[in-house]
Amino acid sequence: MPRCSRGLDAIKAKRNIRKAPDVGELLAKGKRRGVVKGTVPTTLARRRRCWLRRTCGMAGVCGWFGVRLRARVFMEPRRYETTMEDFRNEYCMHTATCGQLRATDVNQEVALCGWAWHTRDHGGLIFIDLRDRDGYTQVVVDPDCVSEEDFHAAEHLGREYVLKVSGRVRERAPEAINPNMITGEIEVLANAVQVLNTSVTPPFSIEDGIETDEITRMKWRYLDIRRPEMLANLKLRHTVTQAMRRALDERGFLEIETPILANSTPEGARDYIVPSRPNPGKFYALPQSPQQFKQMLMCAGVERYYQIARCFRDEDLRADRQPEFTQVDIEMSFVEGDDVCDMMEGVMAETLKAVGVTDVAFPLQKMQYADAMRLYGCDRPDVRFGMLLHDITDIVKDTGFKVFASVAQSGGVVKAINVKGAGDWSRGEVEKLASIAEANGAKGMAWVAFTTDGQEKSPIKKFFTDEEWAALKAEMEVEPGDLLLFAADKPEIANAVLSALRLHMADAMNIPREGHALLWVVNFPMFRYDEDEKKYAAEHHPFTHVLKEDLDKIESDPLACGSYSYDLVMDGFEVGGGTIRIHNAEEQRRILRVVGLTDEEIDEKFGHLIRALELGAPPHGGIALGLDRLVMLLARKDSIRDVIAFPKTSSASDPMTGAPSAVTGRQLKDVSLRIL
Repeated sequence: MPRCSRGLDAIKAKRNIRKAPDVGELLAKGKRRGVVKGTVPTTLARRRRCWLRRTCGMAGVCGWFGVRLRARVFMEPRRYETTMEDFRNEYCMHTATCGQLRATDVNQEVALCGWAWHTRDHGGLIFIDLRDRDGYTQVVVDPDCVSEEDFHAAEHLGREYVLKVSGRVRERAPEAINPNMITGEIEVLANAVQVLNTSVTPPFSIEDGIETDEITRMKWRYLDIRRPEMLANLKLRHTVTQAMRRALDERGFLEIETPILANSTPEGARDYIVPSRPNPGKFYALPQSPQQFKQMLMCAGVERYYQIARCFRDEDLRADRQPEFTQVDIEMSFVEGDDVCDMMEGVMAETLKAVGVTDVAFPLQKMQYADAMRLYGCDRPDVRFGMLLHDITDIVKDTGFKVFASVAQSGGVVKAINVKGAGDWSRGEVEKLASIAEANGAKGMAWVAFTTDGQEKSPIKKFFTDEEWAALKAEMEVEPGDLLLFAADKPEIANAVLSALRLHMADAMNIPREGHALLWVVNFPMFRYDEDEKKYAAEHHPFTHVLKEDLDKIESDPLACGSYSYDLVMDGFEVGGGTIRIHNAEEQRRILRVVGLTDEEIDEKFGHLIRALELGAPPHGGIALGLDRLVMLLARKDSIRDVIAFPKTSSASDPMTGAPSAVTGRQLKDVSLRIL
C-alpha cells in the first residue's frame, strides 16, 4: 500500500474521520454542478515535500482539524498558446517592427513606425535609420518612388522625428550588408514617408555608451530609455519578472496584493509616513516589506503566496539601494528551510534559463554564516575569486608588535589577506589603502610586501621573531610578488576592513570574475547588539524562528541564539533573504521583548499578528528577492538605477518631475499639519 494511503488510514482509525474523497472526484463533482473548472495540476498530483510528511511520518496531509481536514485545491494554470510575438503588430499603425525584418521578408509591403535615428543624404538618395524598441531598419527614400512632398519631408528630418514609413522590403547588395545589424541583410525602399511628430534637438545623443552625467539622463529619462542599452535593461527586467511569475504559478502559488497604506512598525529602517485626513493626528506608513501581511495570509490558509511587491525605506542610498524598490515576495506554509531553498532554486533555474544564463550549477552550495564571516569577512561573499581571510591571532599573540599583541590578548582578532601580484606596489600606493581600512572602522592598516626580486618590505617586520615570521609566511602561503594586508580589532571590524580591501584589490588587480556564482548563506545569528541604540536588534527581522536548541537562551544569552535563516547570494550581493517564521505567539512576544518593546508596545504595534498566531498559525517561512538588484547583476550594471524606469537620485529626488516638492497650505491644513 502506498505510504500516502497508510497515512490516511491512520488518521481515519485514530480520529474516526471518514476517508477524504479523491481530489479528481471532487473536481468531477464540481464540474457536474458547474462549480469547478479545470483539471488536477501536476503540482497537486506530485508528492510535495512538506513539513508534516517528514515530521509525523505519515502521508504528507497538512491542514487544520475541525469537522473535516481542510486543504486548498490548486487549479490548473491557464495555458496560452500565443505569445507577445503574435500580437505585436496588431492594434497599431505598423505591420512590422524595426527589428523584425529579415531576408525571408524580401518583397513584402510593410509599414514601419519609429524615430529617425540617423539620416544620410547620398547624392539624391536619403537613408534613414528608423528605430523602435525592437531595433532599427535602414529605410531608403528615392525621389522616383515617393511623392515630392514626402521626399521634401525626408530631406528636412531632424533627430528623433517620429515617422511612419510604408514601403517594400528588398535585399541589400552584398557589399552593403551590415553584419552588426540584425536587419543588416535588408532595407526598406519607401513609397510613403509620414512625419507623425517633430522634435526639438535632444539634450544628449540617443546612443549607447554616452558620457552624459547621470543627473541629466534622469532629468530626461524618457529620452534615456530610448537608448537601446536602456531599453534592453527594461526588457530583461520584464523577462525575469514573467519567468518568475510562470515558475511560481506552476508551483501552486497565488499572486495576492497586500496594502500599501499600513501601520508603522519597527523593521530596521525609517518609515515613509502618510497623514490620514479622516483621522487627524494619525499616520499610515508605506510598507518596508509585506512581512506581516504575508504571514497572516499563511494563517488564513493560503499556503503558497507571492507578490511582485513595491516596498519603501527611508534610508541612506547607494548604488544598490533606492527609497522605493521592488521585491519578489514569497511565503509558504508547512515548510522547513530546505523546502523554501529547494523551491527557490527551481524558480531561479527557470528564470536564469529564460535570460540565457546557463553557467550556474544546481543544487547550490550552502555556506554557514560563520564560515562566510571567517573566510570572506561578510555574509554575502563573492566566491568567484579567492583572496580568503586568514586568522593569524595565535601566531602574533606574543609578538613584539604591540598593536597585534594587545588586540590578540584582549579578545580581538588579527587577520590578513594575501594579494597575489601586488608585492611590487610602491609604499605610497600601499599606504593609500589605509583610507579604505579607516572608512570601515580601523585605526590604521599594517602591510608586508614580498617583491618579485625577493625583498621583504614592511615597517612591522622588525617586531617579529624568526619563528613568528616563518609561521606567518607559511599560513599566508607567501610567494615572491605577494602583498599581505592586515586588520587587528574586534572581529566585526577586522572582517569589515578586510572584506572591503579584498573587493577593492580584486578590482585593482583586474582579477577575472566571469559568469555568475550563486550560493546560500545559512544559519545567521538571531540577534546582534546595536552599539548606537545600546540594545539588541534582530539580525534578519524579529519574526524569525529561533533554533529549537536555543529557545531557552532568548532572554539569558541573546547573542548565543541561532535562527532558521537563509540568504541567496549572487556575485557578492544579497539578492534574496528569508527565514522560517515564528508561528507561536509566546515565542513572538519573547523576541519582541528582547529587541526592546514593552508588552504595551507589542500589543499596539503587533497585536494583529499576535492574535493571528494564537488562532492556529501553521509552520511557515518564505523569502524575498530583490528584483532590482537581481536584474542589475544579470545586466552587468553597477547601479540599480540603470534597471529601474524612473529611479531617484542619491538624495532621494527625481530630477524629471521635481519630486519631492512643496505643497500648499490648504493641503497641509486638510491633513492637520503645518510646517515649523
